[in-house]
Amino acid sequence: MSEQEFLDNYDQHAFDAPLISVDSVLFTYHEAVLKVLLVLRSNHPDQGLWGLPGGFVNLQQDQTLEDTVRRNLKEKTDVVPPYIEQLKTIGNASRDKRGWSVTVAYTALIAHQDCEARISSVSDAKWVAVDALPEMTLAFDHAQIVEQALERLRQKALYSIVPAYALPEKFTLPELQHLHEVLIGKPLQKKSFRRRIEQAELLIDAGEKRHEGGRPASLYQMKAMSGEYTFVRNLEG
Repeated sequence: MSEQEFLDNYDQHAFDAPLISVDSVLFTYHEAVLKVLLVLRSNHPDQGLWGLPGGFVNLQQDQTLEDTVRRNLKEKTDVVPPYIEQLKTIGNASRDKRGWSVTVAYTALIAHQDCEARISSVSDAKWVAVDALPEMTLAFDHAQIVEQALERLRQKALYSIVPAYALPEKFTLPELQHLHEVLIGKPLQKKSFRRRIEQAELLIDAGEKRHEGGRPASLYQMKAMSGEYTFVRNLEG
């Protein structure tokens, strides 16, 4: 039998297969608070609980898992986030009441203003401050997935400016520093933080200013590929 004959006669349903889905932890920074996007489950299981945006792989539409992530997030936010990273794969017989389930979790970042209109116009999606999550009961194992994604982002904040993808396209250095401080959990020395950012040449001066506390602050934009840069020493050092 040739390989083609084998493939033509292969029955992909001959063996048990787990449920395969993706779940995305989409973060944004708004009103000086780190927030995560949650969606209300309209169907069983866990109907009526808030959970992460995600869904099953569509065999007709999706060529990759990233296609599934982007499709699901665009349906909820109307845009595709500029930063998406695979977090981990979780699979067991207990996380989903429907049966043996595998989910591939992703971390994503987006500016609040890029999807504000879409999120505010629907009742089944909302931004929730990460500090408020311990008081909520989330669907499935989504609370643990959010915590793991948050820890990944905290680590990124120590050695990169990846968190800047959660800011508007143009932002101030105080905004960038405060976002890092929120993630790291402690204040950073202003002069040291700015010196490290400037020496790495990761930002472009947008040539505009915004008044903050009565004083004008310069606006910056990320350079292409600057999210891939890693500092030799942690920013908190």
